[in-house]
Amino acid sequence: MSPQTYHLAADHDGLSLPQALKRLLPELSWSQIRKLISGRQVQVNGNLCLDEGRRVQAGDVLKLSDHPLAKPAEASDIRIVYLDEHLVVVQKPAGVTTLRHREETDLRERRKQLQPTLDELLPQVLAAHLGMRRSLDRSGGGGSNSKSPRRAAKRRRGRAPATDPRLVVRPVHRLDRDTSGLMVFARTAAAEQKLIRMFAKHAVQRAYVAVAHGRVEAQTIDTWLVRDRGDGLRGSSPLGDAAQRAQRAITHLRPMEHLPVYSIVECRLETGRTHQIRIHLAERGHMLCGEKTYTHAVGGQPQDDNSRAPRHALHAAELAFVHPITNQPLRFQMPLPKDLREWLLQLRSANHRV
Repeated sequence: MSPQTYHLAADHDGLSLPQALKRLLPELSWSQIRKLISGRQVQVNGNLCLDEGRRVQAGDVLKLSDHPLAKPAEASDIRIVYLDEHLVVVQKPAGVTTLRHREETDLRERRKQLQPTLDELLPQVLAAHLGMRRSLDRSGGGGSNSKSPRRAAKRRRGRAPATDPRLVVRPVHRLDRDTSGLMVFARTAAAEQKLIRMFAKHAVQRAYVAVAHGRVEAQTIDTWLVRDRGDGLRGSSPLGDAAQRAQRAITHLRPMEHLPVYSIVECRLETGRTHQIRIHLAERGHMLCGEKTYTHAVGGQPQDDNSRAPRHALHAAELAFVHPITNQPLRFQMPLPKDLREWLLQLRSANHRV
């Protein structure tokens, strides 16, 4: 099957993913449709979807791949770089959502385990890090019937129960699904409250590495972001803070390396709005390599992306803050992950530096 993209219309609204695909591809049998989904060949709005129970909406974009896409992130892909009784700092891999969307919180556990979120995987990561895995397995995973070998095996493959206070994580910020990099989670209510206040007061330093189109010069971008710029996408409003509950967004850009048609840029956030870096770069004509959403101005044509980036090229490389309980200064750095390193090597081999 060759790659295909479909924009769903009103008559697809509310259908399950298999039903929508069957309507689009009537020549395929139901078993072939399900095989496409389980075989990691279906994306919904740019994200791999393995959930046959997913309901689609008008305006969704379905993309069929001619080959299996990368597997969803697993607990073994997550690294702990700092841990104490109050907080944990981890390296988030690309391809995993930080938190489950509100409309998905009531999904059955089986459906959640198809594509777990970072906060759902972390209890299992913490259990392994703390040496709790063996005792959890022996105890039957928190009270379930341990007499069934099949159930016991499923528990061992699934995430560890988070009823033990040592395994509870409390999210205080997010990274986009396809953004890799450093994240901090609170482990106590006191740390959670203080970290949330620190993020709100912009007391947490965050630096990202981005690869963008064109020659990006050093600059500070200061705009007011709104949820809907006029075409359903987030963007900057020329009307300022009085418009549509706009939020001020400030990004400091520093070029790290210029290639003939791309730039590697350090992006330091003074504020932390949803999709802030992606929006700011695109609005300056420097779309992020691998970007699938912010590709054009309102009413304009999507910018071509010939970079062949494996995902949107954005990585949270630095995280620094004062410990919310001990007041100890903490700073963490994470190099680019393998997928972006290898892609950049290909870019450099194909282009001489400016």
